[in-house]
Amino acid sequence: MSEIRNYTLNFGPQHPAAHGVLRLVLEMDGEIIERADPHIGLLHRATEKLAESKHYIQSLPYMDRLDYVSMMCNEHAYVMTIEKMLGLQVPVRAQYIRVMFDEITRVLNHLMWLGAHALDVGAMTVFLYAFREREDLMDCYEAVSGARLHAAYYRPGGVYRDLPAQMPKFKGASKWHDESEIAALNENRQGSLLDFIEDFTNRFPGYIDEYETLLTDNRIWKQRLVNIGIMSPERALQMGLTGPMLRGSGIAWDLRKKQPYAVYDQLDFDIPIGTNGDSYDRYLVRIEELRQSNRLIRQCVDWLRQNPGPVIAADHKVTPPPRTEMKEGMESLIHHFKLASEGFSLPAGEAYAAVEHPKGEFGIYMVSDGANKPYRMKIRAPGFAHLASLNEMVRGHMLADVVAVIGTQDIVFGEIDR
Repeated sequence: MSEIRNYTLNFGPQHPAAHGVLRLVLEMDGEIIERADPHIGLLHRATEKLAESKHYIQSLPYMDRLDYVSMMCNEHAYVMTIEKMLGLQVPVRAQYIRVMFDEITRVLNHLMWLGAHALDVGAMTVFLYAFREREDLMDCYEAVSGARLHAAYYRPGGVYRDLPAQMPKFKGASKWHDESEIAALNENRQGSLLDFIEDFTNRFPGYIDEYETLLTDNRIWKQRLVNIGIMSPERALQMGLTGPMLRGSGIAWDLRKKQPYAVYDQLDFDIPIGTNGDSYDRYLVRIEELRQSNRLIRQCVDWLRQNPGPVIAADHKVTPPPRTEMKEGMESLIHHFKLASEGFSLPAGEAYAAVEHPKGEFGIYMVSDGANKPYRMKIRAPGFAHLASLNEMVRGHMLADVVAVIGTQDIVFGEIDR
């Protein structure tokens, strides 16, 4: 008789459910997982090291490329660290714009997570629905920054520019759309960007209801998620989990409430928490976060309508002067040239700033030796800690459950392989 023994299975790195280039080495007893060993480094881009050879503004676009579905939230932590070291005051309007786009980014992230997670588990329709809504929000990104994905919109001291007074429209008939279809596409684009975002916030709760109709009480969805990947509150804390991964285990930790930054302490929203710490609870937490983000965006829109003002600090040693001044005044031209060529220097010292990123606590630890580029930069990425818990979460489950657990962790490899 041949002996019965465990065998080793490679999951990824080329796998549609690996959410990037994750390689898992699974030790299996038949269909049951005995041990899971995550291998990382296949996407490594040395972001932290590259930052040491670039001045502070040049490193900003690298932040977008970390978690590439939560772009502006990454930027927010980076500029907050710089502002902390400089003691720079950010105009209130810029802070409201940042919060509004942080929450738009949270919705973008959770829609991507929801579509991909459902697709991993075998439900395709939700993926198509989620991307329908993502298109509108990507248009908001494009309206303020010119880019749909890697915005580089936040700046130390504020944001790159104010919100546009006119929402860009679709132009002219083509072989894909006739005039009536173009008119229908432009129906909610007749006003400003704020009008467009407000229209979205009116429609979005109905879309969330659609996702819940498809999934929340779906018996196949519940069979695949309930009691899968359970993390007790104590173990979740010990493993350094944050964001929905921690709140799904019943711990109401959210930096927007516990360590408020920007203007979150002036806005009204709730923190959803789970009870069982399983994949289904984490799904419910993120669904409710979509609703809370919609509330926050709506409050920011209302405030921004009533309160015009500057959107970037007036200290031109750190922020560029307006282009009209730069083209007419010698001193402004010098400021512009020095900022573009050399950037600015931070005082010697160190600082850490973190934001409540859609995936958890995303922080930047900066060490400066007084030069115009960091001596050392360390990124605290939430996905890195979450991936470390994968072994515990999948042990004893079936192979198919590994896919569900990777989905519930909402892993993006840009920030893990930084």
